[in-house]
Amino acid sequence: MTMIRSLTILAAFALAGTAFAAPPHEGVVATAALAPHAQPKGQPAPAPAAQKLRLKPELMLTRDLVTFGDLISGLSVQEAAMPAFRAPALGETGTIQVSRILEGARAGGLVREMTEIENPGLAQVVVTRAARRITASDIEAAVKTGLSERYGIDSRAFALSVDGGAPSVAVEPELTGEMSVVELSYDDRSRRLQARLMVPGSAATRLKPVRISGQLVETVEVVVPRRAIARGETLTAADVTAERRPRDGQTAELVGDLKAAVDKVAKRALIAGYPLRNGDVQREEIVGRGDLVTIVYETPGLLITMRGKAGEAGAMGDVVTVTNPQSKRVLQGTISGPGRVSVKATSGGRVASAQ
Repeated sequence: MTMIRSLTILAAFALAGTAFAAPPHEGVVATAALAPHAQPKGQPAPAPAAQKLRLKPELMLTRDLVTFGDLISGLSVQEAAMPAFRAPALGETGTIQVSRILEGARAGGLVREMTEIENPGLAQVVVTRAARRITASDIEAAVKTGLSERYGIDSRAFALSVDGGAPSVAVEPELTGEMSVVELSYDDRSRRLQARLMVPGSAATRLKPVRISGQLVETVEVVVPRRAIARGETLTAADVTAERRPRDGQTAELVGDLKAAVDKVAKRALIAGYPLRNGDVQREEIVGRGDLVTIVYETPGLLITMRGKAGEAGAMGDVVTVTNPQSKRVLQGTISGPGRVSVKATSGGRVASAQ
């Protein structure tokens, strides 16, 4: 955090000198000297006790000046409005050394002695300037809108790659308007562009325009986990989402369809936000290698079942080998359910290795 620069003591301090000539807390002493029940007849009522002055440990501002009222509680309206320091830039945080605050209060006539301001053990006061942050997505959306309006380009299948990364932009917190393009140039062959952007009504972007250069990059739709997925966990529709990401040389390995991920089992731990690859998931195995299964042979009017042992693991619809433990014959069948393998008859009409 950076040290906040002090304002030059304004001429207003000199003009207000008579207001601060009297001891600032004299009323407290006078009130304490009078007995609570004995009010001399004909004399004016004692002045109300002055509020205790106390330093504030931290504050959030929406303007560019820090007043003494922001820093010290208990000041009068006139005293509280006196400027003291410049605030940090939009969206930034800074500190003010307590010694500088006390010195400024005494120089401005707010107190005679710095000990009149109660300090709850602070060495510095933290000041944050409120702001609305403009994100990379906001900038990309503004550029794409500009491309559509000015060049008739449908950029939904593209992402904006900003040279050096998207700039950090903060504007006044009360502004709600969207960022818009003021100037835009685009080369259709290279997909290179340059733009100047601003937020309507923002003094920050008017004084310091947002300028970017970059390129439109072709994207593809990929499936990414919404959360961390443990190995062996079955993915549901709520666990994944489809996003557009820049195309690269490994696109063929990525899962691009939500249906290809839902109800699949994670073969390894999956990280939220990282595109799924085909080797990351598999169908849920309902038959394990070495499992005892029911071998089913069914034709119109005939159903034969027997026990067998799976030679390999598989999911629904997979073709696996099974062994008849009595005859030791091996046959192939299709997994038709948990612990269930269906086989077809041979051309001779018999079940292979049934006997």
